[in-house]
Amino acid sequence: MKEYMKVAVGGTFDKLHRGHKTLILKAFEIGEKVVIGLSSDEFVLKLGKPHKTASYTHRRNELETFLAERGLSDRAEIVSLNNSYGLTLSCAGLEALVVSEETTKTAESINLKRQKTGLIPFKIVTVAMVPAENHNPISTTRIRRGEMDRNGNLLKQARIC
Repeated sequence: MKEYMKVAVGGTFDKLHRGHKTLILKAFEIGEKVVIGLSSDEFVLKLGKPHKTASYTHRRNELETFLAERGLSDRAEIVSLNNSYGLTLSCAGLEALVVSEETTKTAESINLKRQKTGLIPFKIVTVAMVPAENHNPISTTRIRRGEMDRNGNLLKQARIC
């Protein structure tokens, strides 16, 4: 039996990498059912990412493949996120949010909104950023720049002048 019946995790999950996978797997570790909020193409535009982002369909397919390879598909529900709150203000039964260190503030904001509307705050489970080979966090931006692969292995060395 898991600690929670239903938890939520969300993100853009572009270039699904080891950091994303760690976050998602933590959600399955503590939750029987996991609602995965995946940023819609429209929401991605509003986020102002510093790089091109794969389409919602492509990102969803990568996510579904990852879940299927680990036998987690039947415990997951992927929903489209059109804002930072997603279903967190309306979905019944959610008990916890699994977030990265960089999105903890968003989770705290969600809990404040929940309290103001008379809902019970979520338990916030924060997962540490996964370090790359050079000890800096793995990120989609760094992967898209060609600095590292999806596992955090460096692809080009910094020039020494």
